[in-house]
Parts: sequence; C-alpha cells; structure tokens
Amino acid sequence: MKKFFSIGEAAKAVHTTSETLRHYDRIGLVKPSKKDKWTNYRYYTEQDIVRLHTIRALQLMDLSLQEIKSVLEYDDLEKIVDFLTQADKKADEKIAALQYSKSKIQLAKTDYERKLQGQQKHNGTFLKTYPERTILLSETLEVPTLDNLWNYLSRFYDQVTPTLKEQFFFEDLAGIYTENGVSKLFAVCVRYVEIDGLKILPQGTYLCADCTEETREQTLNEVIRIARTKYGVEPTFTVQLIVVSGILHWNYQVQILLSETQE
Repeated sequence: MKKFFSIGEAAKAVHTTSETLRHYDRIGLVKPSKKDKWTNYRYYTEQDIVRLHTIRALQLMDLSLQEIKSVLEYDDLEKIVDFLTQADKKADEKIAALQYSKSKIQLAKTDYERKLQGQQKHNGTFLKTYPERTILLSETLEVPTLDNLWNYLSRFYDQVTPTLKEQFFFEDLAGIYTENGVSKLFAVCVRYVEIDGLKILPQGTYLCADCTEETREQTLNEVIRIARTKYGVEPTFTVQLIVVSGILHWNYQVQILLSETQE
C-alpha cells in the first residue's frame, strides 16, 4: 500500500515550509498525489518527496522556478547533459566568487584586528612620543568624507608620477595637516623619494587628545591653548590623525609638537 505524507511532513522532509509546497502546487511544479475532496488537505508520496528534493537541489544552481519546471519536463538525455554542463560551469563561477569574497573578508578582518590592537582610549590630553614621520599632502583633498576615504591611498598613488609609483608605499593611515591656516589631507609614507608635497613631522613629544567629528574644532582649540599656557609652545602646525572606529565611522587624535627629540 502506497504511503502518504501530510503537507507538514513533506515540508519537514525537504527542509522547507508548507506554504512553499502550496505555492508549488498552485504553479504546477509539484502537485500532491492525493488531495482530500472534503478537507482539501494535500498528501504526498515518496516519489513526490524525491521530486521536491530535486527542486531544492536545482534552486541551489540559481535557477528560477519556471526554469526548474522546464528542466523537470525534459525527456531527452542530451538536453539534460547540456543543462548539467552549464550548471557545473555556473557552480564553478559561484565558488570562485565566494572564494574571492572570503579572501576580501579575511583581509578586512585582519586589518580591523590590527586597528583594534593599536587602539587606546584616553580621557583629556596626554603626551605621546612619535618617531619622525614623512607625509605626503594631498593636492586636492582638505577634509575627510565617506567618498574620499573610500580607497583612500589610491588617490595618493595616483598623485605620484607614474615612473615613481614603484618607489612609494603608504601606511594605512590618514590625517589632516594644518599649517599657516591651510589644511590638507595626508598619507604616511613608508617608502618614498623626494617629490613636491612631502612634509616631515619631527620626532618628539606630542600633546594629544582624542575627539569626534562633532568635538574636533573645540578639542583642537583646547589642545592649542594648553600647549601655549602650560608648556609655553606656539604651534607651527597641527596634526589630526584619523582613527577608524567603524566601517563607515571615524574619530580623530589631535597632535601638537611640544619638543623635538634629537637622535
């Protein structure tokens, strides 16, 4: 005697929902082998469940339900082989795309882990010693935005003469350099040759303070005031280092040189 399964049992067997099976029935993709004429309840056989499993497998190939319906109606082995050949090719393309996405995710994860390890939170001003840093000022960018921070370093590589590009390498850092009332975004050079736009941030002790975009101007003015009144220093330049705090968010660290360290 043929065994029948309720719609709930059939749905559970193929890891889907009863409503999905009702939809398959409505569009003629899988009709239950038996339907009670009084209650309208649907009942499925083991053969129906095999067909449902096949549909679920074909869906993993990114086929629409209409395409699946056509494939299941094939009565030609050559057509089936051609179809599976194309499906195999699509699967390879999908695997390659997923592997590429995974490699990008792993790189991003490593980058944010590095940023997290180097992150220290401070309240108020604090002193920090920095080595000499060479920066390249942007020819056009003055303040950070979502647009110009996206693929930030490529803008600085594009600024370098093509014949010199191989001689430049930038650290994954960004900031605002201000001197004589003029502000420019900058990138920190790890490897470089002499060109226009380079600036040296001297080795020494810097008065620093962390802040947000909203408090940046207020914090900068306060750090300048403390440098003048407490340390007797008149700043000739200021640095506002951009500190990544999220995928689309960033804060700042204001830095003012108090004293140079001679090697």
